Amino acid sequence: MTDGMWRPVRGGNAFELTVERLAQAIRLGVVPAGERLPPERELAEKLRVSRVTLREAIGALREAGLLESRRGRAGGTFVLYAGDLPHEDAGALARSMGSDLTDALDFRWVIEPGAAALAAGRTLPATDRQHLVGCLEASRSRDPIGRRIADSRLHLAIAAASGSPSLAAAVADVQLTLDRLLAAIPVLRRNLDHSDNQHARIVEAILAGDSVRAREEMAEHCEGTSALLRGFLDRD
Repeated sequence: MTDGMWRPVRGGNAFELTVERLAQAIRLGVVPAGERLPPERELAEKLRVSRVTLREAIGALREAGLLESRRGRAGGTFVLYAGDLPHEDAGALARSMGSDLTDALDFRWVIEPGAAALAAGRTLPATDRQHLVGCLEASRSRDPIGRRIADSRLHLAIAAASGSPSLAAAVADVQLTLDRLLAAIPVLRRNLDHSDNQHARIVEAILAGDSVRAREEMAEHCEGTSALLRGFLDRD
């Protein structure tokens, strides 16, 4: 077992980062198909996350078809699949992007928090405020296709509220790339809940005129999404 794969999780996206660690261990063959993950207590201690968070991450990967839980004396959590993800075009997408995957995620981490901070620093007219709230509500959809569209519209609305056409155009490019990436990984319900809460905090900070908080909340949101994508797609 490669201990480095189980290094401690740090940051405000414990669920997403735990999924990243587990998904990478599965995809890289650290835990081969048919083998059992380390015991829950041991794994939670190594990752330095609560057992609740670990169980949520394992449950999400079980729903995605990567893990299986078995009961009994020889029970535990077993890997069903190793190597490229059993998800349409995921492996091909990762290989085709190469280092561009990391570049795209880094660019987003720089661009979108700045857009949120600028939006919070402006005095927004009532129509813009209402539009943000409307986009936020729409982004809570659980319909896979509808949600991605609504999610992108919320991010585009935040960028538009920044008052910078150049920044809005950059965010639009980022969202196009992000949509392609997210379509290549499994949908994790726990992540959707977390994302909804983060979206709400971002919009709340913008409407309150708190630029520092808006930047921080958006940065954390971007980091959470990046963790999932790295776990499922990053080839390094």
